[in-house]
Amino acid sequence: MAVILETTLGDITVDLLTEERPRTCLNFLKLCKMKYYNFCLFHSVQRNFMVQTGDPTGTGRGGESIFSKLYGDQARFFEMETNPRLKHRKVGTVSMVNNGGNMHGSQFLITTREDVDYLDGQHTVFGEVSEGDDVLAKINEAICDNEHRPYQDIRINHTVVLDDPFDDPAGLADHIPDRSPEPTKEQLESGRIGADEAIDDTEGRSQEEVEEMLQEKEAQARTQILEMVGDLPEADVAPPDNVLFVCKLNPVTQDDDLEVIFSRFGEIKWLVRKAVPQGRSLIVKLLLVIRDQKTGDSLCYAFVEFEKPEACEEAYFKMDNVLIDDRRIHVDFSQSVSKVWKGGFNRC
Repeated sequence: MAVILETTLGDITVDLLTEERPRTCLNFLKLCKMKYYNFCLFHSVQRNFMVQTGDPTGTGRGGESIFSKLYGDQARFFEMETNPRLKHRKVGTVSMVNNGGNMHGSQFLITTREDVDYLDGQHTVFGEVSEGDDVLAKINEAICDNEHRPYQDIRINHTVVLDDPFDDPAGLADHIPDRSPEPTKEQLESGRIGADEAIDDTEGRSQEEVEEMLQEKEAQARTQILEMVGDLPEADVAPPDNVLFVCKLNPVTQDDDLEVIFSRFGEIKWLVRKAVPQGRSLIVKLLLVIRDQKTGDSLCYAFVEFEKPEACEEAYFKMDNVLIDDRRIHVDFSQSVSKVWKGGFNRC
């Protein structure tokens, strides 16, 4: 039992688990049969996680089950099927989205990474992609805004039911069109770049400019990941241009050793703290070598902060691969944001 999703980027074939998820598959098959999914947007694309569609409003807040067409608004949603328990183990797992209260409507998602086990029990697995992995990969690479909505529309144009083991419920025939309907103007007005609009942002650019543009996109993607995991306050935060990252240190190397070695390029920045009991300022050296909080052992890397960026740059060019305490160290600019990633200094 299978359905073909004809999208604006190509065809995806979904094999359905009709025996394990009969009610969910019936809902999906009958919605496909009545062309309910035609022109639905992929309204959420979370790279290397999942893509989501099936909402005719394109907002992620709409959609309804086939049962609402047959029995009215009180049947807009239906209860999720939990037995047997099926898991989101592989790329291309197709799952009906939980609309809250363990109820389903029409929205579904397709995973774009393996072992998304935290979706298990939250959404109902009812199929898997059998053909069209390349198309799924294209959707996964879509450029999106902060709400994971693609800047250029990606839509389901048409659905083809290859095999349907379920009899049509009474009254469904009234909702099945004779042929696939044409989209209305309202359906295609998303406020975004149309799915059929040609975009070539490399046109008129030199090879060097194209490579720089691709590096910029990759940099932005990496910083967005860092922002999501909490390593950055925001993706566009400015990078420090006076901080040097030093790694591959010998565990015996101390702060004072690094200060003596790196201070020849310029003044190392100091911290000023107030000693409250005495009411006077106390000058304290900035910690250089990063250490284990419990044991105090060196983690074999350090950050050296200079007063001036010029000193940091000079140290970068002259200290890489230098021998310190019988170890050849590696130095790099602090890589906390996109323009440093873009520069290609991620070699540690």
